Amino acid sequence: MKIIGYIIQKEFKQIFRNKGMLPIIFVLPLLQLIILSNAATFEVKNIKFAYIDHDHTSTSRALVEKFSAFTYFDVLTHFPSEGLASSAMLRGEVDVVLEIPRYFERDLQNEKHNPLGVTINAIDGAAAGVENVYVNQIIQGFNQHLKVDLLQPSDQVIQPLSIDTIPLFWYNETLNYKTFMVPGILVLLVTMITLFLSGMNIVREKEIGTLEQINVTPIKKSQFIIGKLFPFWVIGMALLTIGLIIAKLVFNVPMIGSLPLMYFYTSIYILVVLGIGLFISNFTDTQQQAMFIAWFFTVIFILMSGLFTPIESMPQWAQIVTEFNPIKYFVEVMRMVMLKGSGFMDILPQVLKTLLYALVMNGLAVWSYKKTS
Repeated sequence: MKIIGYIIQKEFKQIFRNKGMLPIIFVLPLLQLIILSNAATFEVKNIKFAYIDHDHTSTSRALVEKFSAFTYFDVLTHFPSEGLASSAMLRGEVDVVLEIPRYFERDLQNEKHNPLGVTINAIDGAAAGVENVYVNQIIQGFNQHLKVDLLQPSDQVIQPLSIDTIPLFWYNETLNYKTFMVPGILVLLVTMITLFLSGMNIVREKEIGTLEQINVTPIKKSQFIIGKLFPFWVIGMALLTIGLIIAKLVFNVPMIGSLPLMYFYTSIYILVVLGIGLFISNFTDTQQQAMFIAWFFTVIFILMSGLFTPIESMPQWAQIVTEFNPIKYFVEVMRMVMLKGSGFMDILPQVLKTLLYALVMNGLAVWSYKKTS
């Protein structure tokens, strides 16, 4: 244990002596957590809206005012013709164009079918789908109010009973996207920092020539690896702590579940990341090589983790591949514990899979490390 303690002491001294590494460890992750959590949103806002009004009646103006009152739409302008509106959409100046036909009000009063034309820029299919939902909600709401306004007192119409729904939004009552994104971004930062630092650590020793000096000492391979990785395990836990504090103070993310349970799972998960980093470093000779390989796997892990896109929406083969993705389990556990208040038995499958992953990756890392004199 004394030998491991000396190695750990040496590693911490090297980390804090490196003026370029400290900002990477502490400053950049905090800035990324704050910036990415605000920038990465599933909400579609500031929709550039324009309209073509062929009717010019009080009813058509009331419909346009409905869109103006909706906070997600920015009503920009009125186009006199469809050609001008199409040109504006081609230039990217407009996202949604509503075309109100001639005799819109008259046909509604006569109970004729009078469809509205809606053109949506669908280059971003996901955003277009959301915009279409917004448009339909506004038009349906306008239609309901219009039916009541157009009814005359003499009309003998029996109105059907309305059925109201009372939605309950569990785990995110305010539907705040930051509540969903912050735990995932925190997972991303803990993963990236610990993976990159551990991956470059031994490679750096190779580059400066100190690894050969260590190899000729009587230090055992297991002692050397534990001493090398333990400081970055501590750094990963410290990043989690700082990230949780920012999540609560800056973003007011609810933390319903047990903090010790989050730390317990994270302590296992970081072992997985450190094992992957060490395994990469054993097969690279420069820090650039280690960085590129680590980044290659990190991008794949992130995109297939369910952080930005639901795993259920992926093809069946991709869902099978995600079972070997450690980030997937960390994202699930963080959201389950923080937002749902899940207990140990709820996350037990993720714990067992992550523990197995840690044993396999660290076993491969130790096996592949060659201590030569």
